[in-house]
Amino acid sequence: MSVDVAVVVVTYNSEEHVSALLDSVPAALGDAVASVVVVDNGSTDRTLEILDARDDCTVVRSTNVGYAGGMNRAVAESPPARAILILNPDAALDAGAVPRMLTVLDRPGVGIVAPRVREADGGLSPTLRRAPTLGRVGGLSFTQRPAFAERIEDPAAYETEHDVDWAVGAILLVDSDCYRALGGMDESFFLYSEETDLSLRAADAGWSTRYTPDAGAVHVGGGSGESSRTHVMKILNRIRLYRRRSGPVRGALYFWLSVGVEVRRGVFGRGRSWTAVRALLKPSERPDVLGLGDRLIPR
Repeated sequence: MSVDVAVVVVTYNSEEHVSALLDSVPAALGDAVASVVVVDNGSTDRTLEILDARDDCTVVRSTNVGYAGGMNRAVAESPPARAILILNPDAALDAGAVPRMLTVLDRPGVGIVAPRVREADGGLSPTLRRAPTLGRVGGLSFTQRPAFAERIEDPAAYETEHDVDWAVGAILLVDSDCYRALGGMDESFFLYSEETDLSLRAADAGWSTRYTPDAGAVHVGGGSGESSRTHVMKILNRIRLYRRRSGPVRGALYFWLSVGVEVRRGVFGRGRSWTAVRALLKPSERPDVLGLGDRLIPR
């Protein structure tokens, strides 16, 4: 049997948040008919105990195959659906959010819908992004200049519905035909950049990513920190994404600019940036799960 929405979640040691997410789903769906599939990537806390005690979701046990791998498996385990609702376990949806997102998804050419997201304190979470470029490699969001800032900070940009290059993937509604046409998320990223890649490939295929302020959600992890390891993964995946889309010459420039950016941040006291510099310059220091081999410039 088919449903309106296939709700898909990937958990990994998510005991603190997953109940709040799943509790928010029924009111968020409104009259939409949905399935809920949670893929657990090998949690060692109480996540599976919490999930097994519920009767409102299908739980799939997995080894840690990464975020993209978990999402693709969750979609494969879901019934046919008009749309796929991608959710982080540390998110929670507002009542009626899904029908509002479905309305936007029905607009011609729209393949992905991103809602207005709040931080845990109720403040705006700036989830909208511009496509990566050489000028934006430094993450100079404070300039608020599009040529240098990938993250969109201007609150006015969050007041109206419009197309964006991509949006943070904590809460995304994706047209099922779009997801299938793209072959799902690229599992080679393991963690980080998979949502960037999905939106940019969707745009290549003629599907837009559209932001709507009419649907809301909270992302508790939106302002959370990251470890040195996850920071390294984020930097490496940004480089390989840019190289794949821009070619080896521009990819090499992006790589060396990234090295310079991390050195600068390290000099100013950001300790995990020195870990990133070592991983950038010494391939053996990189996380094995990314499968990057011994090439200096990630592919």
